[in-house]
Amino acid sequence: MLHIQRKKVIKPLALFIFLFMICTSAWSQKEVYQLEHDAKPYYFGITIGANITRFQIEQHPRFLQYDSVLEILPLSSPGFQLGLNATGRLSNRFEVRFNPMLMFTDRSITYRLKYKDAIDGYEPTKKIESVIFSFPFQLKFNSDRIGNFRVYMLGGAFTQLDLAANARSRRAEDLVKLKKSDYGVELGMGFNFYFQSFIFSPEIKLSNGIPNVHSRDENLKYSNVIDRIQSRMIVISIHLEG
Repeated sequence: MLHIQRKKVIKPLALFIFLFMICTSAWSQKEVYQLEHDAKPYYFGITIGANITRFQIEQHPRFLQYDSVLEILPLSSPGFQLGLNATGRLSNRFEVRFNPMLMFTDRSITYRLKYKDAIDGYEPTKKIESVIFSFPFQLKFNSDRIGNFRVYMLGGAFTQLDLAANARSRRAEDLVKLKKSDYGVELGMGFNFYFQSFIFSPEIKLSNGIPNVHSRDENLKYSNVIDRIQSRMIVISIHLEG
């Protein structure tokens, strides 16, 4: 399991590094663009990107009391997001950013059963689709600008609202139900590439949910063996800023 999860982390990180190398190799102009941009009190942009999401699961005591479910394995799944961002300048080094996004995620849990289910077999996989409004608020720390290039680190917090939570709980009898809201912390890094009319900023961050988002139901066989569920997400974004 650890080997599988390590591969899930390495793949998006490798993609991010590859994107950075392409941008760096293609960025050979000696002319310095947008020198006045660093003095702006605020600026705006749009965000597009991809995400990889999974659950962090803790088993309920019932899992040990009954032997019908032998294993619970959360799976990592890809998704994508669209958003806006507004950044305010605090100093030469620090900025604050508000980055609301609409995220489409698809998280799955695979169960290994002792007895074959008439419909699901021995290893059913339950897919939980979500449409999430995410509201991250972040503090950015910027490096010195080198020509048309700069590195930044960021940290912050987010709140999320799952728009599909009610519809999902109404239509399924055996799905794992999730609460509508979530919040957590995130940490990441990115790069600014200055062009003549815009700034191209690839970014990667890790987001960890804090509360238990599992709405446990004793009557659902795939829910009653789980105690806590926390959200985990790797987000690769491209910001186009002006």
